[in-house]
Amino acid sequence: MAPRLNALGQPIGDDVVGWTPRPRPTATVLEGAYARLERLDPDRHARALFEANALETTGANWTYLPVGPFESFEPYDAWLRGVAPGADPYFFTVIDRRSGAPVGVASYLRIDPNAGAIEVGHINFSPLAQRRAVATDAMFLMMQHAFALGYRRYEWKCDALNAPSRRAADRLGFTYEGLFRQAVIYKGRNRDTAWYSIVDHEFPAIERAFRNWLAPENHDADGRQRRRLPDLIADARHG
Repeated sequence: MAPRLNALGQPIGDDVVGWTPRPRPTATVLEGAYARLERLDPDRHARALFEANALETTGANWTYLPVGPFESFEPYDAWLRGVAPGADPYFFTVIDRRSGAPVGVASYLRIDPNAGAIEVGHINFSPLAQRRAVATDAMFLMMQHAFALGYRRYEWKCDALNAPSRRAADRLGFTYEGLFRQAVIYKGRNRDTAWYSIVDHEFPAIERAFRNWLAPENHDADGRQRRRLPDLIADARHG
């Protein structure tokens, strides 16, 4: 389609009719089929999170995060207590509904109510959540809640060298938008940042795919998936 033109003949974007700033996230509990997300509470979650993280003994989980690894509980607890009260980033604890155990954390960040943009980040799943339905469900719950609040744009950003994070973004239905070169310095090294997003008109199809993937009939008795999430997203987008 040809772009709209203003009275001067210049191309301009579509009107956003009736737009008002979106509310900031305030939900304390997001409940799903496999995951429950609660506002991070170090008094209740810190020790279990530290022990879950300690199951990964190489420190590889922390390579692309701005903090860690934490060799003892006290500095990890201090870090959690520093970030837990914040409104941006807004941290959740990911709890496995089957066991009731905290298995990871994730946050909303770079929250822009005026533009209707919000990012998911600071994602750290312990070995108790990696490659399990609880992790996928947690990402779906945060995505779903952001769009339910009326946000127009949901972002994922990561170190361009972080191949697992980039694969996760692709699997979850994000669209790659490009590379921001020399965007960040962290842990004393350069980060080129890969940008991904989902926008509001794309989400209904992605939501259907997530619901189909999370459905009990899509998993066998051992919890193995029958249909892959990317395949379900592709079908939903083109169906």
